[in-house]
Amino acid sequence: MRKSTYRAAAILLLSLVLGACSSSAPDTDVDSADAADPVVIRVFAQQEPSSDLATNDFTKELEGRFNVKFAWEAVASAGAKEKRQISFASGDYPDAYILTTYVDQFSQADVLRYGQQSVFLPLNDLIDEYAPHIKAAMKENATLRAFNTAPDGNIYGLVGYSECYHCSYPNKMWINTAWLEKLNLDMPETTEQFKEVLRAFKTLDPNGNGAADEIPLSGSIEDFGVRLIPYLMNGFIYDDDRTYLELKDGKVRMAADQPEWREGLAYIKSLYDEGLIDPGAFTQNAVAFKQIGENAGEQILGAGAAMHPDIFVNTGLGNTRGNDYNPLPPLRGPYASYATNMHIGVTPGAKFVITNKASKEAQIALIRMVDYMYTPEGQAFAETGKEGVDWRKPLPGEQALNPELEPRFARIPVESGKKSNNSGWSGMGHFYMPRDYRDSWVQGADIYAPDGYERRLMEATKLYDGHEPEQALAVESLWIQPEAADEINFLQLHIRNYIEESALQFITGNKQLDKDWEAYVNGLRKLNADRYVQIMQKAYEDSTR
Repeated sequence: MRKSTYRAAAILLLSLVLGACSSSAPDTDVDSADAADPVVIRVFAQQEPSSDLATNDFTKELEGRFNVKFAWEAVASAGAKEKRQISFASGDYPDAYILTTYVDQFSQADVLRYGQQSVFLPLNDLIDEYAPHIKAAMKENATLRAFNTAPDGNIYGLVGYSECYHCSYPNKMWINTAWLEKLNLDMPETTEQFKEVLRAFKTLDPNGNGAADEIPLSGSIEDFGVRLIPYLMNGFIYDDDRTYLELKDGKVRMAADQPEWREGLAYIKSLYDEGLIDPGAFTQNAVAFKQIGENAGEQILGAGAAMHPDIFVNTGLGNTRGNDYNPLPPLRGPYASYATNMHIGVTPGAKFVITNKASKEAQIALIRMVDYMYTPEGQAFAETGKEGVDWRKPLPGEQALNPELEPRFARIPVESGKKSNNSGWSGMGHFYMPRDYRDSWVQGADIYAPDGYERRLMEATKLYDGHEPEQALAVESLWIQPEAADEINFLQLHIRNYIEESALQFITGNKQLDKDWEAYVNGLRKLNADRYVQIMQKAYEDSTR
């Protein structure tokens, strides 16, 4: 790309200050008054049910600030992936895609494939010339740079980067401390002590109704740390809850065929056989899980697996049980006391790409808009909404989530039953939220009050922080080459399903550990687990060069 050409085109767009960056990056200016006609930009986006992108306040802010006019190709979250694929396969794809990470985005393999085919434009020169805040963030944050930079050195798209501290240790356990107190029990520290506590929950009538209706332990089958096996398995061997691989002395290997895995399954089966685990934990969704936590009669749940307790019990205003559940630190088992670590919870791939359909003017405007979202104020507008409507400046005496940081933003609560303000881009606006940004939002001091909930999660997460292995496979930042992408996706899907289905069969007794273990291990070989490990080993080695 010719930088002189970009400079000439950009002269028409410079003058309004975008706002100071938290780093030493210079300010970015734009003057929409110098341009006669707005640049029309076609954008594919996933629209939340409560949002209307065409009339949205943040949309209007960007259109005025950067002298553009969006031509939205907005789709609902339902079926978003298929709609994106159809949009792309048609050949008449838009200038850019701005996606919602937790709904759907381009995979790393997509980014590499379409980048190398020149369908996705490399953003390096655009960032260098027109995006000082992105450039500074990439320079200062090696993790951000690794997520965004392909092996060939090009940046073909941008991830949604959010250093969500409590998300980075998702597989937590929340135990009913009111029941512990009533039964005069200590917080368990080992896997065996936990078993004894669950036995007490089952047999000693902690809810006091005289009926054996207590459910000692439950969970769910969805995401957000609700699966039971990883938390329990981490006392035996590291369970990353997604690849079932581990890293030892720089070598990738399966975790789910090791002797420690077998012992972990035997322990979990012993809990199941005694009726200490709710059988529904292996089949139910989040709605059914919360029906247990919020049982219409007596309180019946002793402990629940979840990233945060509001998944299975109400923690908002007027709750009657939410305060009873407190974090159970990683249990010490025979071999380990691990906690599953998600490496800040960033999903690899790209939520933002510019395609080869975009004009030079559109390319410049798009990268400048994202650069604005790399400033704290721009990100607050994009993510949360408008100042004075959805957030405000802190009042004297209010404290940031991190007490060592100066508070910068405070959310304005949405009135119950009120419609969305249609101010920000909700999940679509999540672009750059480093921890010093997230932790600068005001939080109340009472961790059991709704306005202190994030502080409660931060304090809980500190109990898990540092319990990951010294060496761990950071699969989120590994780049799989396009020629191996389909193969690794196929292998990982089938191997993961096989491991999880087999674990459930061993726990429930449909398979016997003493009779069927070798057949299970052989089954992994037949599914080409060795090839799976080989591909991941190469990706790991490439990432360390």
